[in-house]
Amino acid sequence: DNLSSLFQKYNLGSTLVHRLGQTPIWGKALSNLKPGEKLTLNIAPGNKLTSLTYSTSQLESIVFTLNGNIYNTKHILREPSVKLAYSSGVIENSLFLACQKSGLGDTLTMELVGIFAWDIDFVQDIRTGDKFSVLYEEEYLDGEKFGYGRIIAATFSNRGNIFTAIHHKDSEGNSDYYTPNGHSMKKAFLRTPVEFTRISSKFNPNRLHPIFRTKRPHQGVDYAAPMNTPIRATGSGKVKFSGWKKGYGNVVYLQHPGNITTIYAHQNRIHQNIKLGSRVKQGDIIGYVGQTGWATGPHLHYEFLINGKHRNPITVELPDAAPIHKNEREMFQRSVEIAMKKLDQANGTMVAQSDN
Repeated sequence: DNLSSLFQKYNLGSTLVHRLGQTPIWGKALSNLKPGEKLTLNIAPGNKLTSLTYSTSQLESIVFTLNGNIYNTKHILREPSVKLAYSSGVIENSLFLACQKSGLGDTLTMELVGIFAWDIDFVQDIRTGDKFSVLYEEEYLDGEKFGYGRIIAATFSNRGNIFTAIHHKDSEGNSDYYTPNGHSMKKAFLRTPVEFTRISSKFNPNRLHPIFRTKRPHQGVDYAAPMNTPIRATGSGKVKFSGWKKGYGNVVYLQHPGNITTIYAHQNRIHQNIKLGSRVKQGDIIGYVGQTGWATGPHLHYEFLINGKHRNPITVELPDAAPIHKNEREMFQRSVEIAMKKLDQANGTMVAQSDN
């Protein structure tokens, strides 16, 4: 639908559409209606539109009110009330089933995964008996549950190692997650550059090459994934090489601070923005999984080098991102004390504050 077709159903003239569209500031919003949005029309006798409420969501709406021969507008933003909630679970089959059983929705589950993704490989490292506890916000509107806010604090016990994350919003309004000691939960590098189905070949200096049947070191990790799965830069850096190399096929070399180089080979195609010398941020798409060069099936061959020497991408110790700034320390410590106190109260036991 558009505004013209909707107005026809109520015998409102096409000139009215034009009048509303010309309303200063907010009139243009009516030209971009989306499925699921709501229009409320108040129509007086004689097909006179006295007001129109355009609701883009439960929280935001624009009200057009007839005043003489013109329409005045008012932009309304509602703020949901927030309550703290707590969930915990033990993994028996999978993390998602455990989160579902504990009452966490898909959005919070993915947020939980994102917080701990730099320390825990949620594909390979999760074990039966792993535990999690989460303190998070629930949003309410007119007394009814509206949705979820952010995770305030969380702990995750994986293979006996306890990881703790605290949310902190700094004086400039930037939000992130840190350990109780103020170290960033993020690392300067992602552990894996692609959503993969399995590791088809591990880092192995004594591997027998699958094509040439000779002993050739495998100085990276092969991540099997469907053709054209997006490949993301594991760290921020500069494009050192982008193009074709015989064995690697379509390949991208990224140069990172600390004399670290990452290599992404066998791509079906390289992203159009990846050019020699261009800069990328962690998580940017640099290409798509393929099987170009010496490859027996669609996969990403990924290498991690420090000072020119190959390291195992799965086990190499990744450098941390920036910690809490010294000017934010006092405010952050208050966040830690409040969050841990509430988490302990909800959990009923003292939560180990392992900095890992």
